[in-house]
Amino acid sequence: MKWNLRLAAAQRGIWKASELQRMLAERGLSISAGKMSGLWSGQPASIKLDDLDVICAVLGCGVADVLIPEPDKVTRPAAEQTPQQAAVGAMIVVAPRRRDGRSLPPA
Repeated sequence: MKWNLRLAAAQRGIWKASELQRMLAERGLSISAGKMSGLWSGQPASIKLDDLDVICAVLGCGVADVLIPEPDKVTRPAAEQTPQQAAVGAMIVVAPRRRDGRSLPPA
């Protein structure tokens, strides 16, 4: 899934995280500055469904406007792959991540 909060907010004339944070607080969802920063500019690892409801209510949008499916990123089970696809899938190199979630530069 791709997190699309910033674009969904911009399409509704909300350009600053602090503005959205204030609007969410008016609806009963208090978010810390750090968490708001992560929601605004990052890709959250998880979000409560109740929080997502409030975000969608404030933005006047649906979940599909905030979360965009990326089915191509999902790997198929080995039984559905051809031998060539399985060999390519086995060779995928994943860059290690720093603690802040960013990839390390290539060696």
